[in-house]
Parts: sequence; C-alpha cells; structure tokens
Amino acid sequence: MLYPSIDKIMTKVDSKYSLVVAASRRARQLREGSESELQRPRAHKQVGVALEEIYGDYIKVEARDENEVVEEQKGKRNL
Repeated sequence: MLYPSIDKIMTKVDSKYSLVVAASRRARQLREGSESELQRPRAHKQVGVALEEIYGDYIKVEARDENEVVEEQKGKRNL
C-alpha cells in the first residue's frame, strides 16, 4: 500500500496537479544530491521520499499566481 495515501496528502495541497509538480521538483533535487531531512524514509525512490516530505510538512507547497508561471516560462525561453 502506498504511504502516505493520496487522501492524506491531498489535505496538504490544493490540487493533484500541484502535488505532482511539487513532488517531481523535489524528487529531481533529491536525485541531484540534495539531502532529505527525514530520519527514516519508508520509500526507497526519490518520488516516494518527496511525497513523504510533503506529507510530513518538511516541504510546503505554495500556490502560485498564473502570471508568475507565465513570466517564468518566458524567462526560460530567453536563455
């Protein structure tokens, strides 16, 4: 069984989309060498650890304004 369950995690975020984005970004950070503050994560993979961090309030998921996202995407194209 998945730990933590999706029902429990959804109390920490406003939408499933936000959860997926936050977990994937954090999993990428973990894959690139960032350390987790979890003492004993149940998961062996980075996505599972990221979900545990979100559920345990080690990671806060903040809602962003749509205009911020659009401006960020424009900036990435100009690189």
